[in-house]
Amino acid sequence: MNQIERVLEAIETIAVPNRVVVLTGAGISAESGVPTFRGAGGLWKNYRPEELATPEAFARDPRLVWEWYEWRRELIRGVSPNDAHCALAWFEREIEGRCGFSLVTQNVDGLHRRSGSREPIELHGNIFRARCVREGTGIELPGPLAELPPRCGCGSLLRPDIVWFGEPVPLIGDAMSEASRADVMLVIGTSGAVYPAAGLVSLVRGGLTIEINPDATPLTDAFSASLRSSATAATRPILEALAGRIGACR
Repeated sequence: MNQIERVLEAIETIAVPNRVVVLTGAGISAESGVPTFRGAGGLWKNYRPEELATPEAFARDPRLVWEWYEWRRELIRGVSPNDAHCALAWFEREIEGRCGFSLVTQNVDGLHRRSGSREPIELHGNIFRARCVREGTGIELPGPLAELPPRCGCGSLLRPDIVWFGEPVPLIGDAMSEASRADVMLVIGTSGAVYPAAGLVSLVRGGLTIEINPDATPLTDAFSASLRSSATAATRPILEALAGRIGACR
């Protein structure tokens, strides 16, 4: 019996869940071809993300920061959601009205929304949104920008609607609330090293927690089950088993 088969067998023995929570990280989008922008492969014009994704960098040179984000946005527009993204959107529709569901993501690429997920909790923001530095109002920016840096209608600069290094994570309270009520938590493609998101699994009390990652992470030992697998290989069968369990017992 392989790892996925063992998890599917375990799902058949659990109490019917009232709430399923999923946390996704860079690994799920890497399978769509989204670069992680960390390490040597993530360099852009000899800059590292830590040098550009900060309020201080934006205050110093907003055009440079926006040039980097435009480069990233162009790369992301060229990729598509993969089967793991699509399976999560399917699961949300499939269990609607029968089980609570929340999708929390550390990713800023918007691929969950493009796959059909309705209201993902985007912990670190969305690269296709911006907000006014003076008024705080948000704006969708799906296409290429005509000028850099872009400006709000009020004349003030727009900044990427991203949580930068050193900034608080506004939606972490929502994510913590969801995790604390979860009967089942599925964590897909996260390093287990980025806090506060990495602490969410510790809030699940007595429920089934499942990790999907090709490699072991610092959190692996905290899960009920941990699969050494890609997101596209393991996500759909696990969600189908959960949906069957929820549907069969309601």
